Amino acid sequence: QVQLVESGGGLVQAGGSLRLSCAASGRTFSMYVNVMGWFRQAPGKEREFVAAINRSGNSPYYATSVKGRFTISRDNAKNTVDLQMNSLNTEDTAVYYCAARDITTSRPSVIMDRYAYDYWGQGTQVTVSS
Repeated sequence: QVQLVESGGGLVQAGGSLRLSCAASGRTFSMYVNVMGWFRQAPGKEREFVAAINRSGNSPYYATSVKGRFTISRDNAKNTVDLQMNSLNTEDTAVYYCAARDITTSRPSVIMDRYAYDYWGQGTQVTVSS
């Protein structure tokens, strides 16, 4: 089992930045957890993919809506995965969830599929005001 705990959410003005962090515990992070991702869910909407990164950290994936503004990074030594969010706008308001997938894959259709992840955090609220 892997436990995930998100932190770093909050209220920010449009154009501002936030950095989310996800701390993993349980099974050895770098050995067993291959893909780490961030998803978000706004009120009344489906949970959607934001970004993901594989175990080596050299192949990040981003949703089109956040590409160029968000950066995902991973530190296997610290068992963390971060999401740096810049140039935030009101459409980024949502609960952000950290997710982990045991089995490695390089298929974008799988990486962006929330049902392909095995473990989830409890979520952290991000609110962007205009």
